[in-house]
Amino acid sequence: MKREWDGAAYDKLSDPQYGWGLKVLQKLQALPLRGDEHILDAGCGTGRVTADLLQAFPHCRVTAVDASANMVEEAGKRLSAFGPRVSVAQVDLLELPNESSLDIIFSTAVFHWIQDHDRLFQVLYRSLRQGGTLLAQCGGGPNLERFRARTAEVMRRAEFASYFKNWDRLWEYPGPEVTAERLKAAGFAEIKAALEPAPTVLPDEETFRRFVATVILHPHLKRLPAELHGDFLLPLAEHAAKDTPAFLLDYCRLNIYARKPRYDDLTQQKLPVGRRSDSVHANPLQRSEPVRRLQGLKSDAFNYQLPLRGEYPFTKIS
Repeated sequence: MKREWDGAAYDKLSDPQYGWGLKVLQKLQALPLRGDEHILDAGCGTGRVTADLLQAFPHCRVTAVDASANMVEEAGKRLSAFGPRVSVAQVDLLELPNESSLDIIFSTAVFHWIQDHDRLFQVLYRSLRQGGTLLAQCGGGPNLERFRARTAEVMRRAEFASYFKNWDRLWEYPGPEVTAERLKAAGFAEIKAALEPAPTVLPDEETFRRFVATVILHPHLKRLPAELHGDFLLPLAEHAAKDTPAFLLDYCRLNIYARKPRYDDLTQQKLPVGRRSDSVHANPLQRSEPVRRLQGLKSDAFNYQLPLRGEYPFTKIS
């Protein structure tokens, strides 16, 4: 089911998601790529990370898609400066064309909004060329477990319960083992998946309210009349104010890597992994720009730590 977002508001509030996305981009830069690949940004949002992706890989072609028309509109404005190297379109990831035309599928902070991961991975697998790579991060495992439990309590209150009849779960937060099995069933190989805690502290009640209303609870608030939005958010903000530290959101990310086998892999013939061209590898922007962006990511609205070195704690699933 497609959900609309307030793209402009999300763009202003999504520093945590942007920071996590830059870390995934650093992982992509560490892979042995040619440098001229066709990359899909699967769920590009407002294009903040997509712009860094285009700068990091100046010879690659990028297709940026999102299911939200508002997000696509914002992304189109931001990415227009990159000209024909990027195309932006409103596309549901479960409806990607079966073209086997992509070298890389890159995605951050999106997959947990799609409930059918079995179908998602099947579609992504078909969209990749042989030897293509899936590199993604989304919410997983205990992501926002405490916050979701508190939200459920508020939903059950007498003044709100009638608005949430027939309420279905919105998110899919699988663990690494389940994800690895789903990827394997879809046909992927060289699968790696792991959880990464990412607690995020917001500075004050006003920022907390705006962030959760825009980034997390917008489907809930759409069910309520506007005059009840503040009443719904108030008990959540009051709980968060008493936490230590105050206004902490218990985020946990699921990191995903997988590869579509080459035909020769399936026949057990070994082929070298694609090599970087010297001209592309020598471009200093490919290595350094996202690192500079990550180091310089500062916001008065957020206080959280992003490690700049070291590998994700991937657990390899055989």
